[in-house]
Amino acid sequence: MSQRYNPSQVTEYWQHVWAEEGVYDCPDDADDPTYVLGMFPYTSGALHMGHVRNYAITDAYARYRRMCGDEVLHPMGWDAFGLPAENAAFDRDTDPESWTRTCIERMRDELERMGFGYDWSREITTCDPEYYRWNQWLFTQFYEAGLVDYEAAAVNWCPDCETVLADAQVTEHERDHDDGTTGTVEVCWRCETPVGRRELDQWFLSITDYAAELHAGLDDLEEWPDGVRDIQRNWIGRQEGARVTFEVDGDEMDVFTTRPDTVFGATYLALSPGHDLAAEIAAEDDDVADYVEAVRAADPGEAGTTGIDTGLTATHPLTGEELPVYVAAYVLDDVGTGAVMGVPAHNERDHAFARAQDLPLRQVIEPIGDAETRLPEEPFTDDGMLTDSGEYDGLASAAAREQLREHDAVAHDVTYRLRDWLISRQRYWGTPIPVVHCPDCGPVPVPEDELPVELPEYVQTTGNPLAENDEFVEATCPDCGGPAERETDTMDTFVDSSWYFLRYLSPELDEAPFDADIADEWLPVDVYVGGEEHAILHLLYIRFFTRALADLDLLDRREPVEKLVNQGTVLHGGEKMSKSKGNAIAPHEYGAETTRLFVLSAAHPQQDFEWTAEDVRTVYEFQQELYGMVAEFANGELETRTESEAHDAYLEREIDRTVAAVTAEYDRFRFHQVVGELRRFARLLRRYRDYAPPYKYAYGRALRALSAMVAPIAPYLGEELWHLLGEEGLAATADWPTPLHDVEDYRIERGLIRRTLDDVRDITDVVDIADPEAIELVVAEAWKYRAHEIARDAADGDRPVVERVMDDEAVREHGEAAADFAAALQDRSAELGPVLDPGREHEVLEQAAWLFEDEFGADVRVRSADGASSDDLAAKAEPNRPAIHIS
Repeated sequence: MSQRYNPSQVTEYWQHVWAEEGVYDCPDDADDPTYVLGMFPYTSGALHMGHVRNYAITDAYARYRRMCGDEVLHPMGWDAFGLPAENAAFDRDTDPESWTRTCIERMRDELERMGFGYDWSREITTCDPEYYRWNQWLFTQFYEAGLVDYEAAAVNWCPDCETVLADAQVTEHERDHDDGTTGTVEVCWRCETPVGRRELDQWFLSITDYAAELHAGLDDLEEWPDGVRDIQRNWIGRQEGARVTFEVDGDEMDVFTTRPDTVFGATYLALSPGHDLAAEIAAEDDDVADYVEAVRAADPGEAGTTGIDTGLTATHPLTGEELPVYVAAYVLDDVGTGAVMGVPAHNERDHAFARAQDLPLRQVIEPIGDAETRLPEEPFTDDGMLTDSGEYDGLASAAAREQLREHDAVAHDVTYRLRDWLISRQRYWGTPIPVVHCPDCGPVPVPEDELPVELPEYVQTTGNPLAENDEFVEATCPDCGGPAERETDTMDTFVDSSWYFLRYLSPELDEAPFDADIADEWLPVDVYVGGEEHAILHLLYIRFFTRALADLDLLDRREPVEKLVNQGTVLHGGEKMSKSKGNAIAPHEYGAETTRLFVLSAAHPQQDFEWTAEDVRTVYEFQQELYGMVAEFANGELETRTESEAHDAYLEREIDRTVAAVTAEYDRFRFHQVVGELRRFARLLRRYRDYAPPYKYAYGRALRALSAMVAPIAPYLGEELWHLLGEEGLAATADWPTPLHDVEDYRIERGLIRRTLDDVRDITDVVDIADPEAIELVVAEAWKYRAHEIARDAADGDRPVVERVMDDEAVREHGEAAADFAAALQDRSAELGPVLDPGREHEVLEQAAWLFEDEFGADVRVRSADGASSDDLAAKAEPNRPAIHIS
């Protein structure tokens, strides 16, 4: 038999066996399976390294949990709708569905060749009418529950994609302007075309109804990365402040401010262009109407500090002063109340507007301590002491805010930056919004028994192809039976992905989008893996959807995901791999197994790492090393023993220690550490094999454990090794190896051996002993372990460590030596860790003696302090730091 491992010759065989054995099938009657999920891929046409890293993480963990005895749900599907497919079809003179289906077939084949183990019986595709029917059904449920709005709105518009963009789909990029300057411009997140504004009737989901709960719920997501939670907190934008009531033209008008302590510094009021009062004024004032229209047509941020005086005044509730009322571009429609009190001396945006409009600045907060002010050039925005504020003069800002809440015109309030989710898209390749527009009845949802509203045949055109299809547009009103027009917008594809994890639970169910009983038992998703870039889109939307479904009595759960893992980026040449940069590596270029091993071993899952051919070669050689070791043993080419010797105890103990360490690293998703442990263990096995003919039982057990532990990361290799060893069944369904003895102290034991080996190396180097004849290791006296234990317990106490240690009679009787040792323990009390007892330390060093003999070629003796060759040597020994004598 060849000693070389050729994975290309075995992949199809093991794929077939796994499928035939139904290894990855999760039965519907499973008892709360471990739900492991990777964010399903957009059907772009080919797998890239980002996919491989994501899915290698979920596959390794799913395989590990399956071997631990869990029933595991590990499904896969396709995020198949979206504008990129429509654009790709247009460029290739085909239709989006044909292009998408071709991409799915290719990507499914690539996933299978990579050895990813999915329950393909649960496969979903979001462009299937059987799937998007339920998008439409959920839309109607939300509509009836008051969670859907249809209203005119100024929206972000991408002229290249010819579609509306949600706020989160607009990003800022640095651009060079024609005048030679550089600045930021808002662009489409996909094509990077500068974004404009349009006024359109749009469909919104009322995610703002859940703003408070979404924000508060982040505190409970303890197994989500802090970065994702912080991004969502900032996006939701909870602001605590006050609502201040002014009087304008005889009516009350509320403004929101986070700084009510600056209320006496207000010199104007400003309305957003979309404020109801601004609309009323515009209806009677052409200049205001022209300004509002110009702001809505401008690119976001372009209007800057522009504004227009409405001619109205507002009565200040605390001073009675009349303040001018402006309509200003910098005031946002749906932040706070859509109106602000302008305090230019203490707010940066108000300051910029006031300077541009030549409005006065009034300082009402003075610096305290070392703080300084640069007014009038810059606003003073810190807390301080109130001045020119009537009865509140002399109060600190915090105290003033509390007292101002007692005023009738000031009330405590909380607002959120989060805006409702705009789901309308002017494109073909998406879920048709199930509504008809009747001239008499208005918008009317399509009845449930008429769902799905299916997409018509695709016809190439610019803009929205559905609007150009008369047969699709013409409809009958479900309420009055009169002529109506079908909605031609389709849904944002993030609707598809906001509940897809639920459809995996019952993909063939025809009566409902998912089985509620199964969902209540199987949710939340135990582990969800995907990129941090989805924090404010997909990850926020699935949290919203889950809560909305719970309020519709379709779910009991309100959070969809227990643990979230963000995978890092694969770099090549210092940049993220991508076809556009010409630095992409195809996942199969180096072979499925090598690629999987490398992406998991290169770094922590959340860290970026650089793809290098040299590191990939190292991973390949590691596979060959494991295969060669197992084949040599399995084929009887290695001389072995059937009787145990003293040094075999070390190997058997190290098998237990390695199993414990690898298990802990799998549980922590530290797959790079798993591979590191396996490499270290393989090196140890080589040393053990070469030191003397190995003990067949222990060596065979070690190879079986190694084969099982590598199988989740390198499944083809794991199966080949398992088969060579003659084990029954499959590695994929084998029981996870377990220690034969207690390994609670395995880290301490390893640390003891490592430090002692390092100390011997240091001594031989410093003293320049090339060929030591003997090495004596002396374990400390028992009283020192007692002193060490007392010192650890006393480290956080009120009394000095020395006193606590010397209070113990068994320690104190050793006189000056005890006092010196207690003082040394006090000096490093913060660093004291757990140690083995003297008997166990002696046993561990005895078991490891062969390592010292093998490395240094010397006789090794392990003694307790009482049996040491000299009192001076014994005195140097400390707990888990034996004294060393080399001759």
